[in-house]
Order: sequence, then structure tokens, then C-alpha cells
Amino acid sequence: MLEWSVGSPSDPVDRWSVPVPLSRRALVSTLPAAALAAMALPLRARAAAGPAAAGEATGAAHTRLIDNTVAVFAGTRESNARLEVRAKLTSIAATARSRLTAMDRAGQGELFQGLALGTSDPNLNTSFQYLYEIALATRTPDGGTPSGLHGDTGVQRRVIDGLIWLHEHAYGDQSKGYYGNWFTWEIGISTHVSKMLALLADELAAYRPDLAATYVASMDAYLRNGKDGDVDLDSRFHTGANLADITTNRVLQGAVLGDDARITKALADQLTILATIDPYELRHGVTDGFYADGSFIQHASVAYTGSYGKGLLTRVVQTVKMLDGTGYTPDDQLVRVAQGWVVDGFAPLIFEGWLMEIVKGRGVSRPATGYADAAEVVEAVVGLSAHATGTDATALKGYVAYLRQTSKAVLDPSAFVSPVSIAAYADILADASIPAGDLGPAERHVAFNAMDRTVHRRPGYAFALARSSSRISRYEYMSGENLLPWFQGDGAHHLYLSGQDQTQAFGIDYLTAVPPQRLAGVTAPVETRRTIPELYGTLWYDNPERGFTSSSEAQNTYVYFPRSTHPFSGGAALGPYGVAGFVQSDDVAYAAKRAGDLPEDFVVYRNADATKSWFLFDDEIVVLAAGVGDAAGRAVTTTLDTRIAAPSDTLTLTGRLRGGAPWSGTGTASLAWLRYANATRAASVGYVFLDGPPPTVTLDTVTRSRRAVRLANPDTPVTKQLFAVTVERAAGAPHASMAYALVPNATESQLGGYARHPLAVLANTTRLQAVAHRGLRITALNAFAPGGHHAGRLSVRGPGSVILRETHDGGVAVAVSDPTTERDTVSLVIRGRGMRAVAVDDGVRVGRVPGGTRIVVTTRRAYGRSFTATLR
Repeated sequence: MLEWSVGSPSDPVDRWSVPVPLSRRALVSTLPAAALAAMALPLRARAAAGPAAAGEATGAAHTRLIDNTVAVFAGTRESNARLEVRAKLTSIAATARSRLTAMDRAGQGELFQGLALGTSDPNLNTSFQYLYEIALATRTPDGGTPSGLHGDTGVQRRVIDGLIWLHEHAYGDQSKGYYGNWFTWEIGISTHVSKMLALLADELAAYRPDLAATYVASMDAYLRNGKDGDVDLDSRFHTGANLADITTNRVLQGAVLGDDARITKALADQLTILATIDPYELRHGVTDGFYADGSFIQHASVAYTGSYGKGLLTRVVQTVKMLDGTGYTPDDQLVRVAQGWVVDGFAPLIFEGWLMEIVKGRGVSRPATGYADAAEVVEAVVGLSAHATGTDATALKGYVAYLRQTSKAVLDPSAFVSPVSIAAYADILADASIPAGDLGPAERHVAFNAMDRTVHRRPGYAFALARSSSRISRYEYMSGENLLPWFQGDGAHHLYLSGQDQTQAFGIDYLTAVPPQRLAGVTAPVETRRTIPELYGTLWYDNPERGFTSSSEAQNTYVYFPRSTHPFSGGAALGPYGVAGFVQSDDVAYAAKRAGDLPEDFVVYRNADATKSWFLFDDEIVVLAAGVGDAAGRAVTTTLDTRIAAPSDTLTLTGRLRGGAPWSGTGTASLAWLRYANATRAASVGYVFLDGPPPTVTLDTVTRSRRAVRLANPDTPVTKQLFAVTVERAAGAPHASMAYALVPNATESQLGGYARHPLAVLANTTRLQAVAHRGLRITALNAFAPGGHHAGRLSVRGPGSVILRETHDGGVAVAVSDPTTERDTVSLVIRGRGMRAVAVDDGVRVGRVPGGTRIVVTTRRAYGRSFTATLR
């Protein structure tokens, strides 16, 4: 997780949902901050009391903690005797031997060949990493394949001598250190060193008993974003996954030094990460962490479950293992919180073993993604299942088996961090008594409104939508990663089809092959933009006099992860159905430059205009766009969808014109529907054009380098067939509206059926967008402006999202939300006969009015969540 900067009441179970197999009693993913603060009080009191109050059992607890840590990373004799673990052991030994060879060949100013020290913090961090990898091999029981390194005190002393050399020549002088990336000095190096101190505790005591204390003192001195050499919970650098890393390191340091106060203080600090973020009652001003709806944010405003979120999950599970039997915290506290994260935060985002791109920040531009990201979550779930009990343990193990069955990539357990996890994973897969199952229903709609993300799932597909707002960043660029990010939070979507190898449809090759302004779902101006390195010749905008340094708040706000400027982004969820809305806006950098608040040479880009809604049903996703154009007079492209395919794949494009004539191929035409089919992959997507200008269909072959999206990527050319269906607006053209439906896995017969009008567009303006699905008896809308709005049976005042479904018994079910998060109440009237409330959420009031039924929802402090009511 190297970087250049950091940021600083649950929905009821809906009536269509399958109950989550994990018991709700056991889950505390929405644990309030006050409850965790109460848990931390005994730890803080123990830390403040000092060593005299630690008790006789302290030494044994420290020994147990170190032994547990060694087992986590090196395995045990029992785990390492397993055949399934052999590949991991071979890899550990081979890596260590290659590092020893590099040490033997080191030149002047190097500890390892090729890693010159003195000015490169990545080289210094890597040098510590190499020492750790050697130390790990000396503590890894061999199992059935002796490496010759296990227990080799000579090699261990070489590692210790290496630590001494690095401290004397490259690390110990704090006046010369702390160049480059802050993360290297406060987290990266400390993580390697802290684990080495645990792995080599006995040999350090025998050979250099002073070295551990020397290193801990230096690590404290480098904690410059902390306070007095310790964590500062008010620091924007000490939040979320970063705080988990720092505190875990300090726990290990305390165990090695026998410093109980360090351990208990670090654990008390780490507990703050586990509290559900309440945006209305922030603790220490921190917005980083998990929210009640399962969202995860890092860097203050970046949707980040798929990178920092999984890093936090991994660290917490490792802490659970390290603390096992030590008595520092009740056994199930951390387990129960992490279980909730898995169920509410991760499981909806993993489709057939693929972790979705919409929550990866700059990590989306890395080659190893998707299936590899999910494997990290799998290891965490394996670890949790060993500490859970009863039905919770069974459900977690069943989820591991389910991911193995549904993934199109074979998970390589040798990539797991822990040999113990590999053995446990093999046991789960071999246990026929464990029923494989997802942690949520196959048909579900998940509104991650706290991070402006929506996931809509059916057995045949998953639809993932990325939005942004005045609360959430449009994208993340940093450290030369994600170089072309500008439109990734502007309604960009990923439509994953079941049964497919997603590396052939998405991942790094999709981001490489598809031009940034042609991402699926995006409305963008037709113009050339330059990357940060191209603009400024560095990886950031450097202007210290105006507050722009590599990790400054100004850099974060305007360069790395700028937010949008409009508050409307969110939607309502009613069982497995949903509606989402988004008003596209300029970002904060453009607004600040226009206001004269940024330097003259700081480059900003203006966005195009669009107001959009997504109506998410069973067989189709209906999209409405209004006010599409550009106030600056530029040409604008709206990309309804973009898909990639291998050059050898057989693709066919067929459709019907509005007059009924057949159509095929590419070009611009007044189409009623279009079908994209990849015969090689047995994949298809249909497009039904409900209203708007004629679409343009293109199919090209493109070749681009993966380095175009990330400087550290290999210069690997990617050649793909690139299919797109777009609506083009010429420069100076008036703003337009359009309505269309995406139909996953569509047949031509199915697409032809839309001529019978099961879908009706009730309104499509920048004030109101509404759709009726006659087959499902659903009416849904987004109102974007003040005043009254009317669609079908619904009348609503002011901004809001509403979805209504008529039930077979003559009643209705309705869900309401405030996507702006700024309204105290949202009110609506359902016209027709008066109805009474059968069941309503807290905060919902129902009353009869002439000509209908009035519903008033108290949305104050709800942060965009849905409120539901059943009326009859």
C-alpha cells in the first residue's frame, strides 16, 4: 500500500431477501463508536498504569503473542507437514536463497545487489523486506521438504548483522532519513522490522540484546505524523488501514520488549478502527472506515473496499490470530466485527470470485487484480472461520467453498501469507459436510450510498456503478498509478456476465484498451487531456509556497482524489430492486481555479453536463440521461456501453431499426434494439433504445501499452477488439436527453419483446426522471430539484429517490431516500384510494389525504439510506 498521501441505524431486512446465514446476533459490523470506546477503556487504563500493574501473566502473554505471530507467517510443524503447503515452503526457501545471493553480491553502498542506498526510499524499504524474507525462512518448519535454512542461527545472525548495517548506514540517523514517501518511514520499514524482531526474538536476545530497543526507538522517532513517538488519532495519516498497520507493528514491538503499556495502548488505538463511522458524529474528524451500509472509505473520500479495505480486513484477522489466548481482548470482539465487514462490505462486491473494480481507487491500474484481490479476502475469511463458532463458522467456510466453485480462476493458495491458512483452506474444500453458499441472496440490490457505489446482482450477471458527489471523490490518482482516471466516478459501470473469465472482459486490459472518455456509462467532452506527469514532469504538482507538496492536503484535495461539487448522488432500494441517481458536475479543482484560489500554472479540466438515473430490475437496467451536453460548446460523447474481446473472438452485431427492418454491423442508425454477441465466450448483451438521438455502433481493433495507465506497469502491448455504442453530440449542439436499457445475456427474441412496451419512460428531464416497469408493477423516480414532481401514481416534493411496487393483494411497498443527504424530510403522495400502514421503518409517517396517501420520511442524519413502508 505504498502511497504519497492519505486522507485524513442499519437498513431493515427487506421482505424479498434471503436471510443472511451468519447470525445477526453475532455480527457487530454496525458497532457504534461508544461501544468500542468502552472496550478500549480497560486497555488504556492498563497502559497508563505502567509495568508494575501488568500482572504476573504478562510475560506468558507476550511469549504467546510472539509464538502466535511466528505461526501466522512461518506456519507450524503440523501445518507445514501438509502436502498442500509444500509449494509455499518451497517458495519461501527459494526467495530466501535468492536474497542471500543478492547479499553476497552487494556492492559499495548496498546491502543487496542492485539496491543502492542513500537517496531511494523504495530501495531502503526493499532491503528491509529482503532481510525479512531471509529471517522468515529460518523460522519456517520444513515439513517434508527440508530447506536447510530452518533453525540456521548463522543465517539468522547474518540477518541481524544486516539490520545493524542498515541502521548504521541508512536508517539510524533521523536527520538524514524521511525522504520520499512518508509511508516508507512510518509503516513500510516498521512492518518488516517489527516482524523480524518477533521472528528472531530468541537469537536477538542471545546475540544482540540491545538491538530491538534501538530499532524501536528509531521507529518511534520516524512516526512523525504521530505524537511523541506514538499514534496520534487526530492525524489524517493515522486512520483506517494505515492505523491498523501502525498499531499492529507496535503490538509486536511491545511483545518483543516486554512493554505491556505499548501493547495495550496500541490495541486501544486499533479498536477505534473497528467502530462504524457515523458521518454526523465523527471521532477525531476521521471519515476513513466502514459505514453502516457496508461502504468503506480511505483517504477521507475514496471508495476503497477493494484495496485499503481488504488490507484492513487482513490486518485485523492477523491481529485476531496473534492475540489468540493472550487475554488482551475478549476472544470474539474482533472476529464479530470482521464477520460483519465480510457479509455487508465484501461479499456483495465479489462476483464469481472477482473483486469489482469500482472500489479499488488507483489500484484499478495494477496488473494483478480481480481474482487475486478476492484471494486475499478468501484467506481472511479462512482465518475468521477458525475463530468463529457454530453456524457463523459454517457460513464462513461455506462462503470459501462457494467462491472456489464459482470462480473462473483457480485460486493458488501458495499466494496466501500464512502456511496455516493454506492447510485450513484445504480442509474446508475437502469437508463435504460444509454447504457451499454465498453470504447473501443471488438476487440483491446493494446501495453503498456512503461511498457512491451501487451493486445490482442476479444469477446471470452483476452490475457495478461508480458515482461521485461533494462527499466522494471522482477518482484516485497517485504515485504514477491510474494515470487516466478523470471519468471513473462519472457514472461509469461494469457489467459482469456469469460464467465468464472476467480477465477477458475487464481488469487491466479493459482500462488499457478503452480510452478514458469512452468508459462504459460515461458522458465526457471530446478533448485531449494530459496526465499529471505529462503536465508537471513529476508525479505530483509541486508548489510548496502555495501548499502543494507530495503529501499535503492541497495535493490530496485538488490532484490525488478530487471530489465533485454536486450533492445529489444516491438512490433507494426496495428488496432486490433499486434506483440510483447522479448529477454530473465539475470537480473541486475546477471550481477553485475558477474562483481564483489555485496557482496560475495549475491545470484543471471542465466536465460535461448530464443528469442520470439507473433503474435496476431483473432482466434489464434502464438508464435515463437528461441535460446531456456542454455549456462550453464542446462536442460530447455519451457511451452507453463498451466491451472488449480478444482479437480472435467471433463477434456479431445485430439489431432492428425503429421501422422494423433488420440491421447489422456498425454505424449510426435509428435503432430499436441492438445485440452484441461473443460466440467464442458464449456472452451477449442487448441494448433497447427507448428514446433519444440515434446511437453509433463501433467495432475497432486497438493496441495500447499497459504502461499508459500506470508508470510501473511493464510495457506490455494489449490488443483487443473494442466494441462501443455511443451517442455523439456535435460541438455547439443543444443539450439532449436519451433513454435506453441494458439487457444482460439477451437473445434476439427477448429484445424484440420490448416492442410490446413493458417499460415506460414517465419523465426524463434535469428535474425529474421516472420509469414504470409494467411487468414488475414498479414505478421509480429520481427528483433532482425543489418543487413538486409527478410520475404515475407518485407525487414528491423536492429532491429524493422513490421506488414503489404494487403487491398482488392491492397494497404497495415503497422505499424512499434522500440522495443529497441534506434534507430533513422527504414527502410523497401515492394517488388513489387511501391506504393504511401495515409495516413502516422508524422515521416514516403515513396519513390519508384527499385523493391518496401521504408519506413523510424523516431523512435527517440518515446519510442517504432507504426507508421502507408497506401499505394496504
